[in-house]
Amino acid sequence: MKALHNFLTIGLPYMAILLCLVGCIYRYRSMGFKFSSLSSQFLDSEKLFFGSMMFHWSILMVFLGHLVAFLFPGIILSLSSDPGNLMIFEMVGFTFGLGTVFGLVWLFFRRISNERVQMVTNQMDIVIELLIIVQCVFGVFIAFNYRWGSAWFASDLSPYLWSILALNPQTSAVTALPVAVLIHVVVAFVILALVPFSRLVHFLVAPFSYISRPYQQVIWNWNRKQIRDPNTPWSDARPKNN
Repeated sequence: MKALHNFLTIGLPYMAILLCLVGCIYRYRSMGFKFSSLSSQFLDSEKLFFGSMMFHWSILMVFLGHLVAFLFPGIILSLSSDPGNLMIFEMVGFTFGLGTVFGLVWLFFRRISNERVQMVTNQMDIVIELLIIVQCVFGVFIAFNYRWGSAWFASDLSPYLWSILALNPQTSAVTALPVAVLIHVVVAFVILALVPFSRLVHFLVAPFSYISRPYQQVIWNWNRKQIRDPNTPWSDARPKNN
């Protein structure tokens, strides 16, 4: 049992980090232009918009919450000493956690129920989405059943994660945590290991420059209804759009 625990809390994290780093570097160098989320928006945009917006904004807030607690545990513990702040942290985290679960379940149902989307879906897409759903469900379960997670994450999990990065793993704090929390940590490292082999890798090349770039003016010189009509015949001449 101790050997299994050591593998899950020491061996697996290092394997996941190494595999993620090496895999992402290799994939970027060998097929950099294939870093993509393989968007299926043009196949079914109506269902995608609702689920995608809910999932992406919610997971971003959840990730930032975990990141802040990891980078600045002392500040989080200081703020959490006030019951009002702690209650706000918990309510905000739980709300965005639910949003992540609902958004992802919506997207997963769309993927498996829409025949057009199934044509651009592979086995890894199903595996990674199921893993993220499991991860998010455990996160919401932990937030509901084991209260004040923002405080004990900063006091227990943050030192453990820093010890992993410092190559001096200290697992005593993780050992004392509930099994559900350990599963949550293990699944997180499994997902990290699968990043180079899935479409999750696209977050490494997210177009953040779009936020600050100048506005682009797009002028249509085509008849929109005609060009989008499937009955419109193809033209050998290249259309002018300038």
